[in-house]
Amino acid sequence: MTQAPALPKAGPKRHDREILALAVPAFGSLVAEPLFVMADSAIVGHLGTPQLAGLGIAAALLTTGVSVFVFLAYATTAAVARRVGAGDLQAAIRQGMDGIWLALMLGALVVVALLSSAPWLVSAFGASDTAAPYALTYLRISALGLPAMLVVLAATGVLRGLQDTRTPLYVAIGGFAANTVLNLALVYGAGLGIAGSAWGTVLAQWAMAAVYLIVVVRGARRHGASLRPDPAGIRACAQTSAPLLVRTLSLRAALMLATAVAARLGDTDIAAHQILIALWSLLAFSLDAIAIAGQSIIGRYLGAGDAEGARAVGRRMVQWGIGAGAVLGLLVIVTRPLFIPLFTSDPAVEAALLPALLVLAISQPIAGVVFVLDGVLIGAGDGPYLAKAMLVTLAVFAPAALLVPALGGGLTMLWWAMTLMMLVRMVTLQLRARSGLWLVTGATR
Repeated sequence: MTQAPALPKAGPKRHDREILALAVPAFGSLVAEPLFVMADSAIVGHLGTPQLAGLGIAAALLTTGVSVFVFLAYATTAAVARRVGAGDLQAAIRQGMDGIWLALMLGALVVVALLSSAPWLVSAFGASDTAAPYALTYLRISALGLPAMLVVLAATGVLRGLQDTRTPLYVAIGGFAANTVLNLALVYGAGLGIAGSAWGTVLAQWAMAAVYLIVVVRGARRHGASLRPDPAGIRACAQTSAPLLVRTLSLRAALMLATAVAARLGDTDIAAHQILIALWSLLAFSLDAIAIAGQSIIGRYLGAGDAEGARAVGRRMVQWGIGAGAVLGLLVIVTRPLFIPLFTSDPAVEAALLPALLVLAISQPIAGVVFVLDGVLIGAGDGPYLAKAMLVTLAVFAPAALLVPALGGGLTMLWWAMTLMMLVRMVTLQLRARSGLWLVTGATR
């Protein structure tokens, strides 16, 4: 956090080194969130199928509560990276502080809203009588960790914009380790059951937020950036982030709709769907490591006025995304006998899981293109187009998902509908990337 890195000369090998330098550490920090859910799923899954089904519903709601505000990381990354490219580190960090203050304010509002509406939300998801109490318990406790996770998002965006993905990696490793130890101790050692899993995650989340704040505050003081809340800056941050909020809300609506459909298929299908969603999230965040590198690198290139360099590195990232997606899909197929027993010992859940798991694996190269192009356009500050494209995607996916129970389909058909959603996203993003309209240079867009 001491100086703006110089742009490397063009060339595939140099682009590869630059992408890997940011993407490899970013991978570790990105998988922290789905690993939290997967660790909770593995620990809670052995308490019983109703507990796992309850966790599936609560986790979908909580993930939405955090992911809706992922713009705190994405918009901050792009804005900070542009100023880094323009050589103004003080303004870059000041931009990041505005995002952190916005995160604290939004976090407080989200907790109040979620606690007051928890019973209605669980009921709206169609939870069974056996799963609903567990979902409600986990949701109410875990809501207390949401402000911490929003601070983590904003602070991570600051560091990514400054081309630092190593610090988030170290924090993520510590947070995941703490989450796992605390969950095991509280669920089984203290005998708290699913409530212990929720409390363990909350404690780990607040510890991560504290570490991030220490790092960002030190950087702000080093470069003379003010730590005080700036109402004008916070308003500007919120306004710039609005299109990304629409984009994220549309995506989360699609994923929540999928969970709601699975819940209505029965406890067995929602339990299997929870495992699939946890795995899908892990794979998505793995592929998103390249997208995060894209947000940082593209923003920096455009901030420095190098549109051709941004276009070239964007093309290279897409190639990386396709290859990484193919490898991940193959790994899912090959390793399925190893990881499925970690989540469930129920033969009925396993039977529902296997065919849908193959669909998930097949779709990974498509996902690779989607996540990379999404990151490239976010790095370019092309939020308005991303919002429109995701609304189109939701309009196609929603009827396809709702037809699954109407046609008597099961979990596998639902995951084919998820694949359709990714195909639509890929087409809309490719059209924009080829147009070149996203290549706007300067310290601000």
